[in-house]
Amino acid sequence: MLPTEAPDNTKPGMLCVSIHDVAPATWPDCLRLVQAIRVVADIPLTWLVVPHYHFRPERSPAMEAALDAALARGDELALHGYSHLDTEARRGGLRARFLRNVYTRREGEFAALDYDEARRRLELGLDWFRQRGWTPAGFVPPAWLLGEGAWQALRESPFAYTTTFSHFHCLRNGPVVKSPSMVYAARNRSGRWLSPRVADATAALLADGPLVRFSLHPPDARYPELVRHTQRALERLLARRSAVTKAECAKRLAGELPLTSTDPNSRLHASSRDPSPRNSPGTVHSAADRPSC
Repeated sequence: MLPTEAPDNTKPGMLCVSIHDVAPATWPDCLRLVQAIRVVADIPLTWLVVPHYHFRPERSPAMEAALDAALARGDELALHGYSHLDTEARRGGLRARFLRNVYTRREGEFAALDYDEARRRLELGLDWFRQRGWTPAGFVPPAWLLGEGAWQALRESPFAYTTTFSHFHCLRNGPVVKSPSMVYAARNRSGRWLSPRVADATAALLADGPLVRFSLHPPDARYPELVRHTQRALERLLARRSAVTKAECAKRLAGELPLTSTDPNSRLHASSRDPSPRNSPGTVHSAADRPSC
C-alpha cells in the first residue's frame, strides 16, 4: 500500500483531479477510481455528474448518498452534460463527423447544439441538481466539446467555470488558462500503452504552470496498469502541487481566494445545499478567447 499523504495547500501550483461520467451505470468503476486515489492521498475531487446518462432512466439512492458524503468531506459536484450523447453526430462535414462519431464515439453532447437546445439542457441539468439539494459551480461538456450555441448559453448561465480539453475557462471574473488535461485512452491496447506517456509529457510541460488537470474516466478503473500509473503520477504531482476542486481553482484564478492557502481546512464545498444557483459578478470573455477544441 502506498503511503497516505495530506494535501499541502502552501504549494504554488494547483492540481485538479476529476472523475468523469458519474452515473448509476458507471458508479462501480467510479468508486474503484476513488479508492485508488485515496490510497495515495485524501485529496479533494471534482465529480462530473451526468443526470440522465445515455438516457437511461436509472436512479441510485446509494450513489446520491455517497455524493452527499463526498460533498461533506470537501469534494465538488459539477454538471457534466445532460445525457452525454451527441444525437446530431451524423451531421456536419467530414472532419466534424470523424471527431464526433469516431474520436468521441458520439458522446460530445454539446458539440453542435443550437442556443435554445443548449440552454434547455443546462436548465434541465440544474433542475436535476436542485432536486437533490445540490448547486453546481461548474459545467464540463461531454468530450470537452462546445459549439457556439452552447458557448452562448453558458455565458448567460450561473456557472462560474467550464473546461475544454486544452483550457480552464473562468466564466465570470477571471482568466482563461491553458492547461491540457492528462487523460487516458483506455479503449484499446495501443491507447493504454501510449496515453500514460503522453500524460507524463503533459505534466512535464506544465511543470511551471499554475494548473495541472488530471481527468479520470470509468473505463480506466478496469486496467491495473492505468490504475498504477494514476497512483504514481499523483504521488509525483502532489509533491509539488496543492490539490483543489475545480471550483476552488476558479476562485483562486479569479482572485477571490489567494493562489495559496496556509489553512489546511480551506477546502470549499463547491456544490452546496444552497437552493439558488450561484452567481458571480464580473466580465465574460469573448468567443475568440474560447477554443472549442
